[in-house]
Amino acid sequence: MFKQDLKDPANRLASWVAEEDSDCCSWSGVVCDHMTGHIHELHLNNSKASFFESSFGGKINPSLLSLKHLNYLDLSNNDFSTTRIPSFFGSMTSLTHLNLASSSFDGVIPLKLGNLSSLRYLNLSSWSYGLKVDNLRWISGLSLLKHLGLSHVDLSKASDWLQVTNMLPSLAELDMSGCALDQIPHLPSANFTSLVVLDLSENYFNSLMPRWVFSLKNLVSLHLNYCGFQGPIPSISQNITSLREIDLSSNSSSLDPIPNSISLKVLNLGWNNFNSTIPEWLYSLNNLDSLLLSYNELRGEISSSIGNMTSLVNLCLDGNRLEGKIPNSLGHLCKLKVLDLSENHFTVQRPSEIFESLSRCGPDGIKSLSLGYANISGPIPMSLGNLSSLEKLDIYGNQFNGTFTEVIGQLKMLTELDISYNSLEGAVSEVSFSNLTKLKNFIAIGNSLTLKTSGDWVPPFQLENLQLDSWHLGPEWPMWLRTQTQLKELSLSSTQISSTIPTWFWNLTSQVWHLNLSHNQLYGQIQNIVAAPGSIVDLSSNHFTGALPIVPTSLFWLDLSNSSFSGSVFHFFCDRPDETKLLHFLHLGNNFLTGKIPDCWLSWQALSILHLENNHLTGNVPMSMGYLRELKTLYLRNNHLYGELPHSLQNCTSLSVVELRGNGFSGSIPIWIGKSLSSLHVLNLRSNKFEGDIPNEVCYLKSLQILDLAHNKLSGMIPRCFHNLSAMAILSESFGESEVPENEFLVTKGREMEYTNILRFVKGIDLSCNFMYGEIPEELTDLFALQSLNLSNNRFTGRIPSKIGNIARLESLDFSMNQLDGEIPPSMTHLTFLSHLNLAYNNLTGRIPESTQLQSLDQSSFVGNELCGAPLNKNCSTNGVIPPPTVKQDGGGGYRLLEDGWFYVSLGVGFFTGFWIVLGSLLVNMPWSVLLSQLLNRMVLKMYHVIVEYV
Repeated sequence: MFKQDLKDPANRLASWVAEEDSDCCSWSGVVCDHMTGHIHELHLNNSKASFFESSFGGKINPSLLSLKHLNYLDLSNNDFSTTRIPSFFGSMTSLTHLNLASSSFDGVIPLKLGNLSSLRYLNLSSWSYGLKVDNLRWISGLSLLKHLGLSHVDLSKASDWLQVTNMLPSLAELDMSGCALDQIPHLPSANFTSLVVLDLSENYFNSLMPRWVFSLKNLVSLHLNYCGFQGPIPSISQNITSLREIDLSSNSSSLDPIPNSISLKVLNLGWNNFNSTIPEWLYSLNNLDSLLLSYNELRGEISSSIGNMTSLVNLCLDGNRLEGKIPNSLGHLCKLKVLDLSENHFTVQRPSEIFESLSRCGPDGIKSLSLGYANISGPIPMSLGNLSSLEKLDIYGNQFNGTFTEVIGQLKMLTELDISYNSLEGAVSEVSFSNLTKLKNFIAIGNSLTLKTSGDWVPPFQLENLQLDSWHLGPEWPMWLRTQTQLKELSLSSTQISSTIPTWFWNLTSQVWHLNLSHNQLYGQIQNIVAAPGSIVDLSSNHFTGALPIVPTSLFWLDLSNSSFSGSVFHFFCDRPDETKLLHFLHLGNNFLTGKIPDCWLSWQALSILHLENNHLTGNVPMSMGYLRELKTLYLRNNHLYGELPHSLQNCTSLSVVELRGNGFSGSIPIWIGKSLSSLHVLNLRSNKFEGDIPNEVCYLKSLQILDLAHNKLSGMIPRCFHNLSAMAILSESFGESEVPENEFLVTKGREMEYTNILRFVKGIDLSCNFMYGEIPEELTDLFALQSLNLSNNRFTGRIPSKIGNIARLESLDFSMNQLDGEIPPSMTHLTFLSHLNLAYNNLTGRIPESTQLQSLDQSSFVGNELCGAPLNKNCSTNGVIPPPTVKQDGGGGYRLLEDGWFYVSLGVGFFTGFWIVLGSLLVNMPWSVLLSQLLNRMVLKMYHVIVEYV
């Protein structure tokens, strides 16, 4: 009965068969008393790596109540999502061990669990804050409890838990990490004489570190990491002789001495931003097994006194700003097994010195050595071979040069090797790997190496992680991959492979969670993609053809962009409509896909990032896209889509980027964009057919930092509320770390530019090539952080805002082809970052303000106005007015010149009249009217300048 209600996708309970001769004590996960035959234990936890495939789910049948002698129930690491912890568990009073950790239960923990008075072990830890507790009074009934796990259970509303925990005299382990607590409790040491392990990490205390924690006399292990503690670490009571492990990482504490009388074994003070040198008192902790000071902004040199810490087994000083040489005294630490000095600024030194000093302790020495980004250069020395016990070697991100020396092949114990991002070059033969039989992880990205092997080479290892990006493996497919049946991660990007993907390859990838074959010359069709559940697959930038492949519904990330896939997208999206897709990221951009965007998005609700740009898609955006509630970025640019935007998109309230440019969308800009999409950072509707006014509701988008509405049919005035676009007034980045799109094409400085890594800092407005009118509102000058502002090719009148200089970060400003008048405001001299300015073809007059920036610009920035002064060749009078043209009196020449001038004026008027007669009928169309009037203005102005210069 219990089995019937469970979802068992991997058929783990296949042995549970109700037959007359079947002994349930032999079933999987069932443990019986060998004398009575009573069922005592059910081990139904999920310990397999393929979580999605092997997790139990569904409902928990109350038939478990029939097991009167059951004392051990383990349902941990399963997937009972949307299911509450059954209240009938509180009636299973024989239980002494209940483990429901990481099984995706949600809702409120039932109070009836307090009836389990025999419990010694209770673990309700979550990983998604799905479980909540309103009060903890039920815990008071668990007086025999020794282990209580409530990690990542929301305890923020449980105000009475202090009184309750004081009634647990037997408690030895208390895990309340990540419980959303903002006040640290006080646990009287008198009531917690049995407490050995205390974990209150990952909360929001944001206060001084409490002293009472260091008075729990029997405490062995203390975890207070990621708690926001500030200030000094309190003095540790001299009576605490049992404390062996302290984890105070990821706070903002200061380095104060810790008594040497404590027999401390593990000290983790990482991620505290100490920003000091390593204090001398640390070197006196002679009993330490592990010293972990990662990512603390520590500076200065490592003292040679570190050689006195002879008990050290693990030493991690990575992610600091340590300088000088790596001390040779490290060679005195003969118990040292793990050394991580990566990501520091050591003085460049010969790597042979480092390896020689670390090999002094003989063959049973260091096992893990990390020197990534440690500023080491030169060839890989032969002395590396002396570290024969090495199991892990990370030397990524240095300046090692020369060839892939065979000395690496002498390290027979290696399981993990990372030589990425060095300057290694030349050929690597199969001989270099002949002794590496234990190798599991080989990461060698970013070198100029060529792998030369025979066609029948069988590597001596079975890799789980292989990354050879930028190696030269092609043009043929590397057939030796066929032997690597244990792969979990495979990355062969930019390896010059030019072939089809062999069919046998997909037999290897069923366990691969990260597959990257991008930026090669792979071709042919792909029928099916095979990958592990929750995996990432990147096949972008190749030459694949034909229809889109069938993909697993459990895929997490898929990139098929920049290839030659063609045909309709209907089958890709709409086949298997009843199966829920877990895809989070989908990139199908830059292909030759055709047809309409299908109307079947109900089963794709996990999508967060969708790229369909640069294809040949047609039709409307379907209403069902409104089901994509998790959607953050939507790229549909450069297709043939049309119609109005569906109002259902207002349901996609997480949208951060909407990129629709280069289509045929029409209608007005929807009001709901401003009302519903409050998280919007990028709104790009460029080159469509939107018309009407810009709605004032756009001003609600306080996170907006890129607004491009250029090349539409918009009319009306710029809303004066644009100053409410507060992200454009903030000089810092506005994107959250998870919100930054990978790239964006923006028109600025007169040309289209692609922004990638710095996009989070880009802020601009482009309203050019519309039919907008009225004055440019002074409120625009409150957007202090704007870098690009383009209002060209409209009908704006009046003066340039006098405070335009307030937008001090402007790099590109274009007001050309309008009807602006008056003088250029003096404040424009404050725009010291300006590298592109276009004020051409307005009615501006007077002197160009003098500044280093404005006078360095091209004359074309100012033509078509009545301006004078540098960089133009027209001098100004003392009052800034252009002097009138003078007529030379040289006999009859003056009369002839004047007469010729009037001839050109008459010729211009005649041409003007003829032009109107021939093409006047076209002016019924408003866009043609604007274009023709602008063209005529240019022609008349040019003729006027010709006459003036000629006269």
